[in-house]
Amino acid sequence: MPLVLTLIAILVLILLVSVVKLDTFISFILVAIGLGLANQLEIPVLSKAIQTGVGNTLGELTLIIGFGAMLGKLVASSGASEQITNKIISVFKDKYLTWGLALAGFIIGLPLFYNAGFVIVIPLIFAISQSTKLPILYIGIPMLSALSVAHGYLPPHPSPAAIATQLNADLGKTLFYGIMVAIPAIAVAGPLFGSTLKKYKPEINTSLFASEKVEIKNPPSVLVSFLVALLPVFLLTYSLWYNLIMGILPEGMEQNFNNFSQMMKDNFKIHLLIEPNFSLLISVLVAIYFLGIKQGKTMPQVAKLLEEAFKNVAPILLIIAGSGALKEIFIVSGTSKYIAGLLLGVDINPLILGWAIAGLIRVCVGSATIAGLTAVGVLLPMIQAQTGLSPELMVLAIGSGSLMFSHINDGGFWLFKEYFNLSIKDTIKTWSIMETIVSIIGLLGVLVLDQVI
Repeated sequence: MPLVLTLIAILVLILLVSVVKLDTFISFILVAIGLGLANQLEIPVLSKAIQTGVGNTLGELTLIIGFGAMLGKLVASSGASEQITNKIISVFKDKYLTWGLALAGFIIGLPLFYNAGFVIVIPLIFAISQSTKLPILYIGIPMLSALSVAHGYLPPHPSPAAIATQLNADLGKTLFYGIMVAIPAIAVAGPLFGSTLKKYKPEINTSLFASEKVEIKNPPSVLVSFLVALLPVFLLTYSLWYNLIMGILPEGMEQNFNNFSQMMKDNFKIHLLIEPNFSLLISVLVAIYFLGIKQGKTMPQVAKLLEEAFKNVAPILLIIAGSGALKEIFIVSGTSKYIAGLLLGVDINPLILGWAIAGLIRVCVGSATIAGLTAVGVLLPMIQAQTGLSPELMVLAIGSGSLMFSHINDGGFWLFKEYFNLSIKDTIKTWSIMETIVSIIGLLGVLVLDQVI
């Protein structure tokens, strides 16, 4: 019976979000209430579970996602993303242009949430296509595949950050492993797949892009643009770089480096830098100065940008909060334990199972965020019962599954279709296939890492 109720709950969630078009947060709460009542939870217990689920989830993620949004806003509004793209294009030249664009898309995608990144790179894609006379999809797919990978795999993006938090995964390791998995996924789904799309030559509405072009009077330098965009990556992965350096240094140097590192931690509390909330706060403060004040913006102008960033991310926080409520109902009602018991008896790699469940929900619901968060809510007890399972790899497995086959129920599908002026059929042949490649290569990368770490 718990399994039947869970399936009904997921189907109702899909119906409310995809068919009724009800607000996603309200849909999650309604389904959580319905599942709780169906499991005969008393009203006070049900109410407490929803409050606990929402509070615990938001309490751990609000700062990470909020700071991430602020950093992305400053990178976008300062012209730093254009500086990064232009520099990479000048280095890679025509022969390796698509590989350079994939790298640019990935670097831009690290601090920027997907929709913001999409809007930023679209004018760049159009301008590059015009100047090089190359097909726009051949230029665009490498950048957009990189954005998609960053969105689905890497914290501090909302879904992977939320999944990592619920699985108690180390954010630094998740980011490090995610970058390792991202490289082949972007290579195959971006430049390699993009090279097959030269035959598509849609007529682009030039006024659409011209109206969005904003002249930046005093853009940051290329060096500053790269450093600010990548600063969270450096800080979050500090401990991993430390371990890597310790592993390759000669014995005498290793001891000296270890003593120096320990002195830094003891005397200056440098370990604060690798705590995710502080890492992102420091990154935002650096961006406020280099991408705001130093560009001539006043503090009130910078504050307004940061306020806009947090407003834009508020709906995402509500969706994550709603998923936390549903997850807590799964736990309190005993549904998660029941499902975990069933899944433990299934002879399948849990990483593949997590990927498949997230992929199925993604195809049904459309939202990668909802797919990832719903999947982890269902699978959490099974994952916790597994010994030797890397929570960081499970984050990436679920994250890659959540990108599976974007189609007509996904907002990203329509963004791509309308900006590139494609038919639904051609959008499926290009965008949907690209997302599917990203998902499958992501799973394969996770399975390879599972064998070597």
